Amino acid sequence: MKTANIMFFERPFPSANSIVIQDDQTFLVDTGFGSDVLQTEKLLSDAGILPKQINGIINTHYHSDHVGGNHYFQQQYDLPIAAHLWEGEMVNQRDIESCGSQYLDQPVEQYVVQQLLIDEQEILTGKSALKVIHTPGHTLGHIALYEQQQQILICGDLFQYNDVGWLNIFREGTNSVRRSYESLERLAKLPIKIAYPGHGRAIEDPLLMIDKARERLEKWMISPEKMAWHACKRIFSFTLMLKNGLTSKEIPPYLLGCGWFHDFAVHVFRLEPKEFVQLLLDEMIRSKAAIWQQDKLFATAPYEVPNSKWIEEDWKPINWTR
Repeated sequence: MKTANIMFFERPFPSANSIVIQDDQTFLVDTGFGSDVLQTEKLLSDAGILPKQINGIINTHYHSDHVGGNHYFQQQYDLPIAAHLWEGEMVNQRDIESCGSQYLDQPVEQYVVQQLLIDEQEILTGKSALKVIHTPGHTLGHIALYEQQQQILICGDLFQYNDVGWLNIFREGTNSVRRSYESLERLAKLPIKIAYPGHGRAIEDPLLMIDKARERLEKWMISPEKMAWHACKRIFSFTLMLKNGLTSKEIPPYLLGCGWFHDFAVHVFRLEPKEFVQLLLDEMIRSKAAIWQQDKLFATAPYEVPNSKWIEEDWKPINWTR
């Protein structure tokens, strides 16, 4: 029996990985970061896929590295976008919290979600079908996609190779760690041969990685500070990628103006935000998440420098038009 052709594109930060399901209907899962749209377009064309041949976009969740190309592909090729009901409604209502853009200081150009997905809904591609599995935790509207015939899982940022998606209790709820754990429990019951995560390499031993992810979340339930450190380092590393580094003078005022930094400092670590600045910097260096180079702090994870002019635009839901 013929099945859909599923292509996995591992991408460097600031973009998330992209996946193409090529069948009678062709779908692109996650469009990468906004300033990388031309690279995304070239990635597809080099694989023999013209954007005009794509029937729609599916988002695993609404963070900037996953939905950043939505605007371009929607404007240029009139591609419809599908996302979980909860996040799609926020985007369509231009809610200020959409995409976590304001809170995380991550730019996202405006887009519209045409198809609001719910748990266990099937997206028919022709010879195959993608089952929508609601997997909240990293975000409340996070989804995974499961192709049963080939036992392929597209897992977004729920888990990666030897890692899990960072968790933000202040925007996703204090029980986000429990939600992530239950999402993993649900996926562990599926027969999965290979999983395609939002970041990093394809996972050829997905059930083992799910077990490791559950073990990590169990530790976080006992020690919430570990979960908080993981989140702070991930969020700040992404910022350093978008800014292509920050000087020692730029860092304190920048961090003190961020909602996420204030919340973690005050409500988790019980510190005044000013006191938390140096602690975070020390931990970034200790864990080798960042490195100083001539008085400028850079993320150590591989990334492609974003277009600086694009980054300077204030692409935030508060400025989206009606």
